[in-house]
Amino acid sequence: MNKEQIDEYKAFAKEKLGFEFNDINLLITALTHRSYINEHRASAQEHNERLEFLGDAVLELVSSDFLFKNYDEPEGIMTAWRAALVNTEANADSGEKLGYAPLVRLSKGEKNGSERAHHVIMADCYEAIIGAIYLDQGYKAAEDFIKKNSLTRINDILETESWRDSKSYLQELVQHHEGTTPDYVVMKEEGPDHDKTFTLGVYVKGHLVSTGVGHSKQEAQTKAAGEAIRKYKKSGISLDK
Repeated sequence: MNKEQIDEYKAFAKEKLGFEFNDINLLITALTHRSYINEHRASAQEHNERLEFLGDAVLELVSSDFLFKNYDEPEGIMTAWRAALVNTEANADSGEKLGYAPLVRLSKGEKNGSERAHHVIMADCYEAIIGAIYLDQGYKAAEDFIKKNSLTRINDILETESWRDSKSYLQELVQHHEGTTPDYVVMKEEGPDHDKTFTLGVYVKGHLVSTGVGHSKQEAQTKAAGEAIRKYKKSGISLDK
């Protein structure tokens, strides 16, 4: 890696993370996928999976500590809240917002991979970056990073109740207010068999309430249910009313 390339990682750290790495190689490794090593054995020896392992543990600890100190709820509820805060979707979204995708080192095959694979890679890199920050800057810096990029989701999660199982909650909501159950209908299927995209609609009493898109019918149903819940809540409808 030449000086110009290294400077790109340094600039990202300074602009997006707010500090300079003592060892910039930690950040570079955090953004190096296993597939890249397979194609560049002469110039790269380490991928991000060990840092991902460490970052995942730090992320879970910081999130658990935050929830324990700020909410007086049973273990089961806080576990569900934590899962919503740090799941693959949430971590990938945080990664997209940070904008490190162009810096992720991938094989040619992975660069042309599916959107779903890209999503997972972005989430893994997010955890690896946390591991790198923890090693280079210490626990407090990693905690501050997590608070800024992950824990700010908590208000939206609680407001929309997205920590619940969306399909089960929507069924309760519809039964409570409509006296019926929601129906899920496949509206569209696109793509090859190994990378299909499904669009499903949620219907209540024959009326389309919301749609969801996913790489499986289950994923699309979950997203459609979540969107339906948001619409109900926006109109003032909940299980409490």
